[in-house]
Amino acid sequence: MFNVNDIRKDFPILSRKVNGKPLVYFDNAATSQTPQQVIGGIVDYYSNHNANIHRGVHTLSQEATDLYEQARQKIQVHFNAKFSHEIIFTSGTTHGINLVANGFSSLLKKGDEIIVSALEHHSNIVPWQMLCERTGATLKVIPMNDEGELVMTEFDIMLSENTKLIFVNHVSNALGTVNSIEYIIEKAHQVGAAVLIDGAQSSPHIKADVQKLNVDFYVASAHKMCGPTGVGVLYGKEEWLKKLPPYQGGGEMIAEVTFEKTTYAELPHKFEAGTPNICGGIAFGAAIDYMNAIGFEVIANYENELLEYATEELLKIEGLKIYGTSKHKTSVISFNLEGIHPYDVGTILDKLGIAVRTGHHCAQPIMDYFKIPGTVRASFSFYNTKAEIDTLVEGVKKAKMMLS
Repeated sequence: MFNVNDIRKDFPILSRKVNGKPLVYFDNAATSQTPQQVIGGIVDYYSNHNANIHRGVHTLSQEATDLYEQARQKIQVHFNAKFSHEIIFTSGTTHGINLVANGFSSLLKKGDEIIVSALEHHSNIVPWQMLCERTGATLKVIPMNDEGELVMTEFDIMLSENTKLIFVNHVSNALGTVNSIEYIIEKAHQVGAAVLIDGAQSSPHIKADVQKLNVDFYVASAHKMCGPTGVGVLYGKEEWLKKLPPYQGGGEMIAEVTFEKTTYAELPHKFEAGTPNICGGIAFGAAIDYMNAIGFEVIANYENELLEYATEELLKIEGLKIYGTSKHKTSVISFNLEGIHPYDVGTILDKLGIAVRTGHHCAQPIMDYFKIPGTVRASFSFYNTKAEIDTLVEGVKKAKMMLS
C-alpha cells in the first residue's frame, strides 16, 4: 500500500524549513529530491569502495567496477534495452543529445532534413541547429496548438524521404504534455529516419520500454529520478551506436593506441572516455531500485491525483490561467496571474517556503507562442501531498493580493 507519509520519511530535506516555514518543494521538474536509500549508497561507496574502475587488479577497483556495471545492468532492465552495452553513461540528458548530434555530423549532408518539435527544451533545439550549420541539413519544426499539443497532421506533411532524424521530448518540461511518441517513431521509420526521444521529463513518471517503442535513441538524467546530478544515460540501438564515431577521445575508449593509429574499444566503452562519475552511476542504479520498489504505476496514479486536485483548486483563483491543457499530462502545472509577472509570484511563494520555478523553463519558443515572458511552474512528485497543494493555493492568493 502506498503511504505518502511513510515515503516522505525517506527524504531528509522535506523536514527542513525555508524562511521559517515548512518546505513545500514543487520544483521536481527541475530536480527531484534524493531519498536516504540513495544518499546511503553514496556514503557507502566513498566510505568503503572508492577506486577507479575497469583498470585495477586490486580489490577496491574490482569492487567499484562490479558496482558500476551492476548499475548499468539495472538501467538496462529498467528501460528494457536488449543489451547492457546499449546503455551509455553520460553526465546527463544534454550530454546524451550532444553525443548523438556530434555523431551524425559525419552522416548528414546538404538537402537532408531534421525534425524537432515546438515543445522542446533548449537542449533539444540548439545541438540540432549546430548540426545543421555543420552539415547544411535543414531544421523543421512540428508546430503546437493552444492546448500545448503537437499538431500531428503538420508532422505528417513535413515527413519525407529527406527526413533523416527526428528529435522529440516524451514529456514537455514546460507544460507537462505527453507527446505521441509511438506514432512519431512508427511514421519516422516508414521513411527510414532515426528517432531520439528526450526522456528527461518522462522518466520520473513513465517507465519507457525502448524495445516496445522501437526507438533508436532515448536519453534521461538521474537527478530527475531521485538520483544525483551529473549522471545520465543514453540508450542507443546497437546498430546505431556502432555507426556513430566516438564523441570524445581519451582513456578507456580505446582498444590500442600508437602514434600511427588508434583503434576504439567495443561498446559501451567507445563512448565513455576518461574516468566516469563512478559514484553517480552507482547511485543512479540505487535510485532506479528505489522507484521500482514503489512501482511506476503506483507513482503515476498518485501523481495524477495531485495534478487533478491542484488544477481544480488553482482554477478557482480569479485571473489565474493555466498553460498546457492537454488531456495527456504528467504532474506539471504552468500558470500566470493576470497582470502579474511570474518572477514576482515566485519570490513571494519562496518567502512562504514554497519552491516553484519561474521563467521560460529553457523552452522560450513555447513562451513566444503564448506571447508571455514565462510562467510559474509547479511540478509534483510522489512525495508531495494535497496539504502542500493547499499551501500553494493560499500562497498564490496572497501573492495576488499583494501584487494586484
